[in-house]
Amino acid sequence: MKEFLLYIFAWWQKATPGTLLWTRRYGELVGEDEFGNRYYRTRNGEIDPTLGFERRWVLYNGYAEASTIPPGWYGWMHHRTDVPPPSDTYTPRVWEKPHRRNYTGSPQAYRPKGSVLAGRARPRVTGDYKAWTPGE
Repeated sequence: MKEFLLYIFAWWQKATPGTLLWTRRYGELVGEDEFGNRYYRTRNGEIDPTLGFERRWVLYNGYAEASTIPPGWYGWMHHRTDVPPPSDTYTPRVWEKPHRRNYTGSPQAYRPKGSVLAGRARPRVTGDYKAWTPGE
């Protein structure tokens, strides 16, 4: 029973029945990324009358986390480009790095040098900085 209720109401776990019905009725599969996320647009690229442009959406593979969308697909989703990444004419930029999801709040989170959470001491202050003290 719990799984059934999660399927119906928990949109962050997987796509809800309403989303799946909408996708089946009005959507057209554009492609899939390396994480298993599937990308859709309105059938035949029709312009949505309420938006004034083509509607695009993603069905996440597992937990709905926007940081799992790779840069190429992010650009397509936000109408920065009309060429989706699986297309033959798509070439990644030279400065694009391999995608990593956002690990904020987890042990894999980025901790810069000098961070309290990094476990290292802060670098010594050079002579061009004078710390503020109250009453000065």
